[in-house]
Amino acid sequence: MLDRLVDKLLGLPRAEGPRPVVTRDLAAPMPDGVTLLADRYAPAGTTSAPVVLIRTPYGRKGLLSKLFGDTFARHGLQTVVQSTRGSFGSGGEFRPFHLEREDGVATAEWLRAQPWCDGTVAMAGGSYLGHTQWAVGPYLDPPLAAMCLGVTASEFVSTFYPGGVLAADNMVSWSAMIGRQEERFAALPNPVQKRKTRRAMAHLPLGGADVAAIGKPVQFLQDITTHFVPDDDYWVMSDHSAEVAKLDVPVSMVTGWYDLFIRGQLRDFRILAEAGKQPRITIGPWAHGEPASMGPMIRDQLGFLRAHLLGDRAQLQRSPVRLFLQGANSWLDFESWPPPSTPTAAHLRPIGGLGEAAEQALPTTFTYDPADPTPAVGGPLLTGDTKQRDNQEVEARPDVLVFTGEPLPADLDVIGEVAATVHVRTELGHADVYVRLCDVDPDGVSRNVTDGILRLRPGFPAADPDGVVTAEVDLDPTAYRFRRGHRLRVQVAGGGFPRFARNHGTGEPVTSAVDGKPNRFEVFHDATRPSRITLPVFSRP
Repeated sequence: MLDRLVDKLLGLPRAEGPRPVVTRDLAAPMPDGVTLLADRYAPAGTTSAPVVLIRTPYGRKGLLSKLFGDTFARHGLQTVVQSTRGSFGSGGEFRPFHLEREDGVATAEWLRAQPWCDGTVAMAGGSYLGHTQWAVGPYLDPPLAAMCLGVTASEFVSTFYPGGVLAADNMVSWSAMIGRQEERFAALPNPVQKRKTRRAMAHLPLGGADVAAIGKPVQFLQDITTHFVPDDDYWVMSDHSAEVAKLDVPVSMVTGWYDLFIRGQLRDFRILAEAGKQPRITIGPWAHGEPASMGPMIRDQLGFLRAHLLGDRAQLQRSPVRLFLQGANSWLDFESWPPPSTPTAAHLRPIGGLGEAAEQALPTTFTYDPADPTPAVGGPLLTGDTKQRDNQEVEARPDVLVFTGEPLPADLDVIGEVAATVHVRTELGHADVYVRLCDVDPDGVSRNVTDGILRLRPGFPAADPDGVVTAEVDLDPTAYRFRRGHRLRVQVAGGGFPRFARNHGTGEPVTSAVDGKPNRFEVFHDATRPSRITLPVFSRP
């Protein structure tokens, strides 16, 4: 009955036949002598068959094993779930993103040597489980039979440091989670621990947020704060983006508009498509790890794997791009990403206006104070209040500039890449420029749609003779319908805390910075320096 309920909740057809045979704690030797443990889920009667490999740091029991190992096997796919190095019984030290290539390739070769594997190996999973796929897929020979990449990307560095700013909320929350995940009862809801972790995001220096959150250091947070400097090559072992175009493996992707990896995953998709690899992607209205996303991801991955491992090709008959148009509550199919659109500029105007053309005006000013950092609400977060939220309280602050358009005479569909150009002069050379696009309904409620940030430092970007720099800010891609009668709104601020670490204005390392200085901003929006946001406006053929 539980299996039937799981299939129903995931939107899967009812699995027939006996229960899978589970073999626990299979030992896979690594080249350096460390042994990693794995569980094998085999359809009853399996002798030699393809294997779906799932490599995870989150353990081999509970929901993950039920959703992937058990569900996949009940639907005909032999599956091996392995604990990555240093986690849940596997030997060695757990250092996220270290040695995943070496361990993953060695594991795939070990699988192919097992009598119950026919030599065909595919991989599946999401988030860090997607990273472990990218650490294997470009390097294995012969190649994987398929890769199923949920909410992930070929490189994580741009997600650690979006726009050159440490993603404090996500990094502290993930560090706190992995730092205590093997403790007793760690998987159960813990409101007290949740509050401690959120308070720790404001801890100064940020390098001590791990101890503030869970009472002990977490190596990952130490790594992520220590190596937060321009051009640091520490994370090169985690970056597989240079191999994307050369990947010769069938790929299916699933992500969400409020997923923290959305920008990187769409970049991977586009590179694969332009290289003629024929990937496919589904983009829904989800945040990272949201329960509503699990059914679509499992269905997509199961169908794709059955097509490439069992010859059930029915799931391949679909468009390469399937996306959810927010605000319209509908799904659209396209042949490519991004779909054809018309780049349309909305200029920041004096006295808080937003329109097609720039107007002559003096710059608008505000002061960012790291002692009272400008907050951000909602967005692509691992924990807390994610996705769309009411921004009115934030917009009432004096350190947030708000530019609002007129009520729309007709629905406006924005589908694709969004970018902003902000001409700005700051009192200090070290500053962040944060831009957020919002949808304001007829009642005046302002809800975030997408945003982005860019860290400025002396000499980057280069300033003109007046000390004004041109900040080119990439916002996350989106697909959103602004309804007739709604208004577009653009926020400009000096940060969005705690999602992004505060800018102290001093250039001190984030791992040790404690003191900060208020920073005065001047935003220019005249015909000579036209600050603007550029929207990909979609029109149906």
